[in-house]
Amino acid sequence: MEDTLILEETEDTPKIIFDKVNNNFEMSGRSLPEDASKFFDPIHEWIKEYVKSPNTSTEFHLKLDYFNSASARKIVEILFILEDIISTDNEIKVIWFYNEEDEVMEARGEEVKSVVDLPFELQKY
Repeated sequence: MEDTLILEETEDTPKIIFDKVNNNFEMSGRSLPEDASKFFDPIHEWIKEYVKSPNTSTEFHLKLDYFNSASARKIVEILFILEDIISTDNEIKVIWFYNEEDEVMEARGEEVKSVVDLPFELQKY
Protein backbone atom coordinates (compact mmCIF):
# COMPACT_ATOMS: atom_id res chain seq x y z
CA MET A 1 0.00 0.00 0.00
CA GLU A 2 1.17 3.50 -0.78
CA ASP A 3 1.45 5.60 2.37
CA THR A 4 -0.37 8.49 0.72
CA LEU A 5 -3.24 9.05 -1.65
CA ILE A 6 -3.53 12.64 -2.79
CA LEU A 7 -6.00 13.83 -5.41
CA GLU A 8 -6.25 17.49 -6.31
CA GLU A 9 -9.65 19.16 -6.21
CA THR A 10 -11.41 19.79 -9.51
CA GLU A 11 -14.66 21.54 -10.30
CA ASP A 12 -16.52 18.24 -9.81
CA THR A 13 -14.35 16.22 -7.43
CA PRO A 14 -13.11 16.86 -3.90
CA LYS A 15 -9.55 17.19 -2.72
CA ILE A 16 -8.38 13.97 -1.12
CA ILE A 17 -5.46 13.87 1.29
CA PHE A 18 -4.96 10.46 2.86
CA ASP A 19 -1.50 10.58 4.38
CA LYS A 20 -0.76 7.77 6.80
CA VAL A 21 2.75 8.99 7.66
CA ASN A 22 1.59 12.47 8.70
CA ASN A 23 -1.73 11.20 10.06
CA ASN A 24 -3.72 13.54 7.82
CA PHE A 25 -7.02 12.26 6.40
CA GLU A 26 -9.19 14.84 4.67
CA MET A 27 -11.81 15.09 1.96
CA SER A 28 -12.81 18.65 1.05
CA GLY A 29 -14.60 20.64 -1.61
CA ARG A 30 -17.41 19.63 -3.93
CA SER A 31 -18.22 16.06 -4.96
CA LEU A 32 -20.34 15.52 -8.03
CA PRO A 33 -18.24 13.31 -10.30
CA GLU A 34 -19.83 12.16 -13.53
CA ASP A 35 -18.95 8.55 -12.63
CA ALA A 36 -18.92 8.20 -8.83
CA SER A 37 -17.68 4.61 -8.90
CA LYS A 38 -14.75 5.45 -11.16
CA PHE A 39 -13.72 8.28 -8.84
CA PHE A 40 -14.35 6.58 -5.48
CA ASP A 41 -13.32 2.95 -6.14
CA PRO A 42 -9.55 3.67 -5.84
CA ILE A 43 -10.26 5.62 -2.66
CA HIS A 44 -12.21 2.69 -1.22
CA GLU A 45 -9.34 0.33 -2.08
CA TRP A 46 -6.82 2.60 -0.34
CA ILE A 47 -9.02 2.80 2.78
CA LYS A 48 -9.47 -1.01 2.82
CA GLU A 49 -5.70 -1.41 2.85
CA TYR A 50 -5.28 1.29 5.48
CA VAL A 51 -7.66 -0.33 7.97
CA LYS A 52 -5.59 -3.53 7.86
CA SER A 53 -2.81 -1.61 9.61
CA PRO A 54 -4.16 1.75 10.80
CA ASN A 55 -2.42 4.40 12.81
CA THR A 56 -2.96 4.26 16.56
CA SER A 57 -5.33 7.19 16.21
CA THR A 58 -7.11 8.31 13.05
CA GLU A 59 -9.07 11.53 12.69
CA PHE A 60 -10.97 11.65 9.41
CA HIS A 61 -12.04 15.16 8.30
CA LEU A 62 -14.90 15.79 5.91
CA LYS A 63 -15.10 19.41 4.76
CA LEU A 64 -17.54 19.18 1.90
CA ASP A 65 -19.37 22.19 0.49
CA TYR A 66 -21.70 20.07 -1.63
CA PHE A 67 -22.11 16.47 -2.76
CA ASN A 68 -24.64 14.68 -4.92
CA SER A 69 -26.55 11.52 -3.98
CA ALA A 70 -24.09 9.19 -5.76
CA SER A 71 -21.23 10.75 -3.78
CA ALA A 72 -23.24 10.48 -0.55
CA ARG A 73 -23.46 6.70 -0.99
CA LYS A 74 -19.73 6.44 -1.71
CA ILE A 75 -18.79 8.63 1.26
CA VAL A 76 -20.91 6.51 3.59
CA GLU A 77 -19.23 3.40 2.16
CA ILE A 78 -15.85 4.90 3.12
CA LEU A 79 -17.11 5.41 6.66
CA PHE A 80 -18.44 1.85 6.80
CA ILE A 81 -14.96 0.61 5.86
CA LEU A 82 -13.42 2.83 8.56
CA GLU A 83 -15.69 1.15 11.14
CA ASP A 84 -13.31 -1.83 10.94
CA ILE A 85 -10.69 0.23 12.79
CA ILE A 86 -12.77 -0.07 15.96
CA SER A 87 -12.07 -3.83 16.11
CA THR A 88 -8.30 -3.19 15.97
CA ASP A 89 -8.27 -1.41 19.35
CA ASN A 90 -7.07 1.74 17.61
CA GLU A 91 -8.92 5.04 17.80
CA ILE A 92 -11.02 6.54 15.02
CA LYS A 93 -13.02 9.74 14.92
CA VAL A 94 -14.84 11.46 12.09
CA ILE A 95 -15.22 15.23 12.10
CA TRP A 96 -17.80 16.71 9.75
CA PHE A 97 -17.04 20.38 9.15
CA TYR A 98 -19.78 22.65 7.84
CA ASN A 99 -20.24 26.36 7.31
CA GLU A 100 -22.34 27.69 10.19
CA GLU A 101 -24.73 29.26 7.67
CA ASP A 102 -25.19 26.04 5.70
CA GLU A 103 -28.12 24.24 7.32
CA VAL A 104 -28.25 21.69 4.48
CA MET A 105 -24.70 20.45 5.09
CA GLU A 106 -25.33 20.41 8.83
CA ALA A 107 -28.44 18.26 8.27
CA ARG A 108 -26.56 15.96 5.88
CA GLY A 109 -23.86 15.55 8.52
CA GLU A 110 -26.50 14.55 11.05
CA GLU A 111 -27.93 12.03 8.55
CA VAL A 112 -24.52 10.48 7.92
CA LYS A 113 -23.80 10.39 11.66
CA SER A 114 -27.03 8.45 12.23
CA VAL A 115 -26.09 5.61 9.87
CA VAL A 116 -22.48 4.95 10.85
CA ASP A 117 -21.11 3.35 13.99
CA LEU A 118 -18.18 5.68 14.55
CA PRO A 119 -17.32 8.47 16.95
CA PHE A 120 -18.64 11.37 14.89
CA GLU A 121 -18.52 15.08 15.61
CA LEU A 122 -20.10 17.97 13.74
CA GLN A 123 -18.08 21.15 13.82
CA LYS A 124 -19.06 24.60 12.56
CA TYR A 125 -16.60 26.91 10.90
